[in-house]
Amino acid sequence: QVQLVESGGGLVQPGGSLRLSCAASGSIFSIHTMGWYRQAPGKQRELVASITSISNTNYADSVKGRFTISRDNAKNTVYLQMNSLKPEDTAVYYCAARSPYSSVWNWWGQGTQVTVSS
Repeated sequence: QVQLVESGGGLVQPGGSLRLSCAASGSIFSIHTMGWYRQAPGKQRELVASITSISNTNYADSVKGRFTISRDNAKNTVYLQMNSLKPEDTAVYYCAARSPYSSVWNWWGQGTQVTVSS
């Protein structure tokens, strides 16, 4: 089993920045890809960014150029640096991880709230 714990959410003004962290523990050797999802009220959960074990990254069009996902394998932690935040980025952000041969995300964190408002 893998446990994922997010931190770093909060309230920020439009144009501001936040960095989310997700620390993995447990059977971390099972993890291949890690990612960040978000879910705004009344909307479906969407993939924001993902990163593989060799740091190949993928981003949603809505965050390209503003968000950066990175991974520190020594610390078993993935980060999401969010710059130029917009009110529409407001959501609960979830960390997720999946094993090498899985087509679904196997493990999820509890979520952290990000609110962008003046």
